[in-house]
Amino acid sequence: MSAPEKERTEASVGELLGDVTRDFSTLVRKEIELAKAELREEATQTGKAGGMFGGAGVAGFLTVLFVSYALWWGLSNVMDQGWAALIVAVIWAAATGILLAKARTTLKELRGVLPRTKQTAREMPNAMRGR
Repeated sequence: MSAPEKERTEASVGELLGDVTRDFSTLVRKEIELAKAELREEATQTGKAGGMFGGAGVAGFLTVLFVSYALWWGLSNVMDQGWAALIVAVIWAAATGILLAKARTTLKELRGVLPRTKQTAREMPNAMRGR
């Protein structure tokens, strides 16, 4: 029998309970740290996607604004200024499409809430039983 094994077999119930309590406390503390880290990561990605949706909203508004001005100028005056406004509106429409596509892609990349924390929390009962 090696020295660490001998120490374990000779340890009192109180010492063993103390070890278990300390180990469980450490495990719970680490789980909380993991949950916090995952929440920060998810919040950052969600914020970026929200910003892109906001940008898509602004670009969409400007698209409607310039298309309206272009149609108005183009139909009422049939001047070069109207066609120039239409070109600007097409550029904004392209920006809207790009931002919207990027925002959708970013949202699809988001995983479920706290996936690693859920997994390790599921494994805790087995670990406490020695499996």
